[in-house]
Amino acid sequence: MKKITSITMALFLMAMVSCTSKQEKMENKLREFIANVEPQVKALVQEASIASWDASITGKAEDYKKSEDAQLKLVTLFSDTVLFAELKSIKESQGVKDSVLNRQMEVLYPNFLRNQVKKELLEKLVVMSSELEKKYSNFRADLSGKKVSDNEIEQILTSSTNSSELEASWKAHKAIGKEVSQDIIALVKLRNRIAKDLGYENYHTMSMILSEQDPEEVLRLFDELDTLTKGTFAGLKNDMDDYFAKHYKLSKDQLMPWHYQNRFFQEAPKIYNVDLDKFYKDKDIVALTEEFYKGINLDVADIIQNSDLYEKSGKNQHAYCTDIDHNGDVRVLCNVKPTMNWMNTMLHEYGHAVYSKYYDPQKPYLLRDAAHTFTTEAIAMIMGRNATNPQWMADMNIVTAEQKNEIAEVCQKSMRLEQLTFSRWAQVMYRFEKAMYADPDQDLNALWWKLVEQYQLLKKPEGRNEPDWASKIHVALYPCYYHNYLMGELLASQLFYYISDNVLKNKDYSNVSFVNHPEVGQYLKEKVFMPGMLYEWNDMIERATGEKLTAKYYAKQFVE
Repeated sequence: MKKITSITMALFLMAMVSCTSKQEKMENKLREFIANVEPQVKALVQEASIASWDASITGKAEDYKKSEDAQLKLVTLFSDTVLFAELKSIKESQGVKDSVLNRQMEVLYPNFLRNQVKKELLEKLVVMSSELEKKYSNFRADLSGKKVSDNEIEQILTSSTNSSELEASWKAHKAIGKEVSQDIIALVKLRNRIAKDLGYENYHTMSMILSEQDPEEVLRLFDELDTLTKGTFAGLKNDMDDYFAKHYKLSKDQLMPWHYQNRFFQEAPKIYNVDLDKFYKDKDIVALTEEFYKGINLDVADIIQNSDLYEKSGKNQHAYCTDIDHNGDVRVLCNVKPTMNWMNTMLHEYGHAVYSKYYDPQKPYLLRDAAHTFTTEAIAMIMGRNATNPQWMADMNIVTAEQKNEIAEVCQKSMRLEQLTFSRWAQVMYRFEKAMYADPDQDLNALWWKLVEQYQLLKKPEGRNEPDWASKIHVALYPCYYHNYLMGELLASQLFYYISDNVLKNKDYSNVSFVNHPEVGQYLKEKVFMPGMLYEWNDMIERATGEKLTAKYYAKQFVE
């Protein structure tokens, strides 16, 4: 018996040694792989980011060409079949047990996988995307022979009471759709072809899976949010219609999409008797942004120095933040005006910026990124919401205590309207893209208006059959991304309640403000920013808030 036990023990030890040696071998192999690939990725990401930044500021063809070339180099690296085969064999061996090493592999693998298609297809993808970006960037709406910017169109839609002028402005903006729609359909088909070559049903499904999202779970979440918000939104939409019928001296059934003060009805119209723009019209939006972030221990002075924040001819009109090198060079592009919307946008974009700035420099380069794209959206959103928070405005000396009390109730109503309006718009975008990638040959014009009528309760203009869906830049250039905005809003609410309860210890939720609370920045650094991609997104959320992502806090804040 003793002898058998000894033999069994010996065999067990031999197996252990064998497993250990296999583990060591695979982990060393992965370390070597990363040591080879990482410096190349670093250099190319930086080159592509700088070229894209330059192009978005100048609008020049040569800068777009540089951006395109840099992106092609990155694609070429990730499409290397020999490198992919090596990474795949390491992954399939299941020999990597070190959690940090394994996570780097999980991050790298989808980048290689999605590029394992014919080189000519990948090059075509980059070129077509770049051409579309150029068209959107350089487009200016033609209004009675005058070229006008998106900002000017928005100004007309929010301020004019002339239905003919509103209709003309709305239609002038939608004209970009005709210019790009066929290009978008061709690009969708190319993306689908690539996805199918890689074994996926279509590009939409592939995008979700490769970004660690379960398409069925996301659909369930959107169905739940539809159910949660449908009734409340219908009531609010009726209030809007009552308001606009009086405002424009029309009957309710005469109201059209151009009567809702926004190109897409993605933002809440100003139906409540409060004009927050008047509080911002003489304010330095950039200085307020810098002051706020400094007060919560998230300094952005260096980022502002490197940013491009005001309008220029040829410059991209769409605000964004870019992380150039994942090592502190973070930049923001805006076209700032002294308005509430631009205060929101600046706070939003610098939310992205601080997330990127405060990645842990000790972490491996490949893990210096947001846990998921929607987690950085959540930070941007929780910050952007401050622009309409009366307590925040008072703490930032934008309004007096008396003014704060005057606008408090109406601001709360406005925020609710803002959130539910956006929530319904996000339903349109998510479901349109999902259906478009499932069948790009269907009547997309009709599909768009069917969804707009169903979820936003807007009326399709009689006889209209134009590619209005193509006027939204995200459909073309940021595919399968929009659902992340709404998931970001859910997480923003979850973080808001966690910070209020556990960091600020303030349950007077309508009067919560982060101003001059450095502990808020410290919490975000430690629990959200510094982990980077070390954990899968839901794991990070659970570690930061004690729960996985849930819709209940969004409902608590804006529906109940």
